[in-house]
Amino acid sequence: MLNLGIYNQLTILRTTSVGMYLGDEDGNDVLLPNKYIQEIFQVGDVVDVFVYKDYEQRWIATTLKPYIELHQFAFLRVRDVSPTGAFLEWGLEKDLLVPFKEQNTKMQAKQSYVVYLYKDEKTERLVASCKLNRFLQNENLSISAGEEVDLLVFETTALGFNVIINQQHKGLIYHTEIFQPIQIGDQLRGFVKLIREDNGIDISLQPKGVQRLEEGAEKLINYLKKHKGFIPLTDKSEPDDILKLLQMSKKNFKKSLGILYKQRLVRLENDGTYLV
Repeated sequence: MLNLGIYNQLTILRTTSVGMYLGDEDGNDVLLPNKYIQEIFQVGDVVDVFVYKDYEQRWIATTLKPYIELHQFAFLRVRDVSPTGAFLEWGLEKDLLVPFKEQNTKMQAKQSYVVYLYKDEKTERLVASCKLNRFLQNENLSISAGEEVDLLVFETTALGFNVIINQQHKGLIYHTEIFQPIQIGDQLRGFVKLIREDNGIDISLQPKGVQRLEEGAEKLINYLKKHKGFIPLTDKSEPDDILKLLQMSKKNFKKSLGILYKQRLVRLENDGTYLV
């Protein structure tokens, strides 16, 4: 069957004046307009196309790549706002609607928001929502502690930043454990630090244990090499000074510095650390 809002593998059935008709194994067909047809396309070929509805609510196939697919989250920009709702740029000719009922606050043109793409069962249309929590589930987790995961930052709180994990779950990065600039819409790689009894998920942007220290030592070495073998930091430096230069906590810096010192790769002086 044809699937709306995702990529479909379809066979080119025939060529017409308006484009090529593509079909599935169930006998359904959809138009691929002339403007999307590539020179190499021939009747009988199997092609990957994205299927959605045009302005007249007709099913259309396209070779354009959308910024979001069905049941996914993405950070998208508002092109315009109308009495119907906000319209998002998503890589296709027809903009993506966020109805007013799906907005947490009134969306503004030229601003970007994290949204979820779903199919409205009543209208059979693809629409987006800013009410993200109802599309996230932590009941059945597909991740485990220590695992590296994909993150999308979608909300800031008093405790930290809420993130979408692997397009499925909700997690939290605490402010006290962030050592780099972060903002809404950022796509990051992180690590599952802790899964609590209530299935709340704590996320860290740094790996735990030896790997974290090795990455910290590598970052320190790279800084030294790029700055003539010197950094104005020692194990007695203020945490804010370390964070400013290396985006690293003082605890991690001291342990990483210790690794390099034991390997005799650096020497410590009163004014800072030197590459040997």
